[in-house]
Amino acid sequence: MSTDDVAAVEATVAAALAELEVDHHRRDSGQFLVTLPGTNRLQTHCWLLVGEHALFVQAFVCRQPDEDHDVVYRFLLQRNARLYGVHYALDRIGDIHLIGRLGLHAVTTAELDRVLGQVLEAADGDFNTLLELGFASSIRREHAWRQGRGESLANLKAFEHLFG
Repeated sequence: MSTDDVAAVEATVAAALAELEVDHHRRDSGQFLVTLPGTNRLQTHCWLLVGEHALFVQAFVCRQPDEDHDVVYRFLLQRNARLYGVHYALDRIGDIHLIGRLGLHAVTTAELDRVLGQVLEAADGDFNTLLELGFASSIRREHAWRQGRGESLANLKAFEHLFG
């Protein structure tokens, strides 16, 4: 694509994010940092990067699991089969991300809405499962430490079944 075509896609992304009323900040040319609000995960930061041939989508989901890597990775691979426009991937240190690419011709408000919705649904919806699968021992230790000190257990409520 030409420089003018890439600039047009950048303008489309900016207009779409404004229309969708998505919290975002424009960084350098073609770089948008989107903040998606969540429930299990308070927010998910998602990069939209306009390249010469595609719009790259990338969101950090979770750091490398402490334990049961094979169980976590099996979950991610099975989950990939049900995702739209993005898929789970690991970075060089093992942290978990959602990534995807859209052809520049496919970048529309509707398509960005659908892909960002999928990022939010996956990152937020799978967050507690990923924590439970990959960090159960840490969660149990945190619960015992908080309970012993009389600290709040409110944000561990989703994991009560681990403490029995």
